[in-house]
Amino acid sequence: MSDIGVDKEKLLGQSLVFQALDNEGRRRLAAFAHVKRFAAGETIFDMGEPGSSMMAIAEGTVRVELATSGGKDVILAELRAGDVFGEIALLDGGDRSASVRSISNSTLVVLERRVLLDVLQRHPQFSIRLIELLCRRVRRSDERMMEVAFMDLPQRLARLLLRLSAASPASAEAPQARLSLSQSELARMIGNTRENVNRCLRKWQEGGLVELKDGWLVLQNRSALSSLAESE
Repeated sequence: MSDIGVDKEKLLGQSLVFQALDNEGRRRLAAFAHVKRFAAGETIFDMGEPGSSMMAIAEGTVRVELATSGGKDVILAELRAGDVFGEIALLDGGDRSASVRSISNSTLVVLERRVLLDVLQRHPQFSIRLIELLCRRVRRSDERMMEVAFMDLPQRLARLLLRLSAASPASAEAPQARLSLSQSELARMIGNTRENVNRCLRKWQEGGLVELKDGWLVLQNRSALSSLAESE
């Protein structure tokens, strides 16, 4: 796909990670970056593939997935414009640690390992920002493991719904009221089954916490969901 007409430097500047670079650093990265576009449902890369690049999302949404030994996929994260992914394999030179698929038409700025490592050496602040990104993801992974190990389904599901409703472009201060994810997708995000998620949501609907309507999941009582999420 041609890069003509694409302002790669501006697209990189939309990501919090690359805002740590000065204009010269972003120009250098942009000069060696290239743009790739993926259609909804298309695979960006699979777990186990060699990883020699990191990608910044300019437009669209991608999903990070992990295949379990039982043959089921677990959804680890959904990433949107401004997010980056692929940094683990790029930094350690190993294989991809998860699969990534585009769930909408997406535009990515692709950064190759050789150039990015050179920029990291020249710009310590950028290195620190990338380390902060990795730490956030490790913390989220630890939190997810704790939820699966110690929390029951209602608590995990409540925490997930509240987290999803506050995800970009929404925020904790201005969360979304409606979510369009299927019950199967929700189950894959918390390591459970669609049937169990359905039973929980139906019970919540009877209690006025949520409403299932026309393919949407409407959060009607955030206070009650928050109480469930923090219960012990």
